[in-house]
Amino acid sequence: MEKRTLGSSGLEVSAMGFGCMGMSDFYGPADEARNLDVLHHTLDLGVTFWDTADMYGMGRNEQLVGKALKGRRDQVVLATKFGFRRAPDGTPIGVSGRPEYVRSACDASLKRLGVDHIDLYYQHRVDPEVPIEDTVGAMVGLVQAGKILHLGLSEASAQTLRRAMAVHPITALQSEYSLWSRDIEDEIIPTCRELGIGLVPYSPLGRGFLTGAIRSIDDLAEDDWRRHNPRFQGENFQKNLKLVDRVQEMASDKGCTPAQLALAWVLSRGHDVVPIPGTRSRARLDENVASLEVHLTDDDLARIDELIPRGTAAGERYPEQAMAFVNG
Repeated sequence: MEKRTLGSSGLEVSAMGFGCMGMSDFYGPADEARNLDVLHHTLDLGVTFWDTADMYGMGRNEQLVGKALKGRRDQVVLATKFGFRRAPDGTPIGVSGRPEYVRSACDASLKRLGVDHIDLYYQHRVDPEVPIEDTVGAMVGLVQAGKILHLGLSEASAQTLRRAMAVHPITALQSEYSLWSRDIEDEIIPTCRELGIGLVPYSPLGRGFLTGAIRSIDDLAEDDWRRHNPRFQGENFQKNLKLVDRVQEMASDKGCTPAQLALAWVLSRGHDVVPIPGTRSRARLDENVASLEVHLTDDDLARIDELIPRGTAAGERYPEQAMAFVNG
């Protein structure tokens, strides 16, 4: 497995990470035994950069990851997140970056994961009511206590990154980035590179849409969150299918799958970019990892820009309320 370093931090990770969210939440029912098998398989393939969060499955995802880590903790660069608050029934109730919340959330995550430290700890969303300096200051206290090793932010603006870096080095920014989500290219990615912050794209496969496997809304489980995502609804869905058809056409010409083409494009963005696709399937995992062998030429990249130009995707990334916390 190729290795990459996140920015100037020195944190070395596998060139492709693994997003664990869908194993516990948002994408319909899941089987724990099957998920544990897939997680163990990621390690066998050398995918050793795992990403979870305290809000995924109301803590169940961290517990799942903790089970998979038993006896193999030293093989994994473990990332988790805090910030989203949910009611007991799972309803979102806002974000928090309050220092006391940061400390309590970290302790709770350590307990669920069954580990003594977290390698990379992200603020999941920036709290508009709390100065980023206060939140990062609390995270620095966790570093000093030996509970976390590296700091990260998720969906943060360029201005927020600069303010955070004035308090403590930020190792990574996790933001949505894919062939159909490129809004961070203008200001945020250049700022990351100026400041020495690595980029960890989530949803690099457009929440599965770019794989070509979703041709109808009925392909999603009744309780799948994507049914409420603007890009999966009505006319947007049909317009985005045409985009996927272009991905499939190029993938066929390249001799790879649509998912591999989409991941190869993200991987081509730079050696400081480490995508974290997720899956609950061994076969899909194997397919994703094989994208590391797909080399896109300058001509390939130019064709991708021509057929799938920036802003092509129909619909916002999230419903209106959630968009308020994007690039905060």
